Amino acid sequence: MTTNSNKLRIDIVSDVVCPWCIIGYKQLEQALQDTATPYELSWHPFELNPDMPAEGQNLQEHIAEKYGSTREQSEANRVSITNIGAELGFEFRFTDDMRMHNTFNLHQLLHWADQQGRKHDLKQAFFTAHFTHRRNLSDDGVLADVAAEIGLARDQALAVLKDQRFANDVRTAEKFWIDAGIRGVPAIVFNQRHLVTGAQGYENYKQILRQLTEESN
Repeated sequence: MTTNSNKLRIDIVSDVVCPWCIIGYKQLEQALQDTATPYELSWHPFELNPDMPAEGQNLQEHIAEKYGSTREQSEANRVSITNIGAELGFEFRFTDDMRMHNTFNLHQLLHWADQQGRKHDLKQAFFTAHFTHRRNLSDDGVLADVAAEIGLARDQALAVLKDQRFANDVRTAEKFWIDAGIRGVPAIVFNQRHLVTGAQGYENYKQILRQLTEESN
């Protein structure tokens, strides 16, 4: 993306199955609006679970295996995330049968959407499809449906997934950020220099934006 020197460049490395990625973005979005900061934003791929089987896995089982969380800890985290999301206008609807997914194909569709100037829109649609509507993002037909729902061509989306034409592009982009030291998401880079990791909260993002504005003046 070509950078306008008058705008703050924001690069967000994230995965759609990461709740803190949408929370962090919503916090940042609110801070950007309230500080009237001119910006341009780019999303970049990261896979939380690159070894996840194609059919996905029950979310509760996945969290227990990956982080050693008890059911009580997991449920408490879900309540906390749901409440934070509600304050930001995003609805999390966790259930016991919710699943974690392999997101490699999803990132390929985002790459394809980027060529049509719709990556941001599709990214938001995928967040909602996963966390609010609990749709099966392991199903290529569902991925194509979500793309079609924002006005992209469903048949073209299916073709992209079938022939894997953007697989190398996605892997190259993922490697770039891993080589840059990104190990967890969300990872937000301001003006290609300042890395902020995790969902930092509205007030912290507002302070960061003010500092960056002062630096540029």
